[in-house]
Amino acid sequence: MFADPPAPQPLQPGESPPASTGDPLGLDGQTRAWQFNPEYQKLVTLWNQVMPMMESLTGMLKEARRLAESPDVWDAPVGRRYVEDIGEWDKRLALYRQSMLSAISDQAADTPRWVPVEAGAPHAFS
Repeated sequence: MFADPPAPQPLQPGESPPASTGDPLGLDGQTRAWQFNPEYQKLVTLWNQVMPMMESLTGMLKEARRLAESPDVWDAPVGRRYVEDIGEWDKRLALYRQSMLSAISDQAADTPRWVPVEAGAPHAFS
């Protein structure tokens, strides 16, 4: 099976923005204020919404497969076909899970966690 890609990390308690240094391109060497990127936070929220759904779907398929493999449920040869079908659905779900989580993870890797307050939040594919 596939390993899940790294999840976007939410803002941790006590986490601070990059060190405020004088901006050499700014006027009079003013310091820059930072905020946690709202676009990055959306990716964290999306990951947290998708993961329970994926876990639920995976669990339901495993339970269906367990029941389908039980001789108490199927004693006819057609039962093997259902077990094979469930196995195929399981593979497709694993690929779907990998693609969904990779898309979120890749987007998070391309999106800065902190942005200057005066600027709009940059986005990886704006």
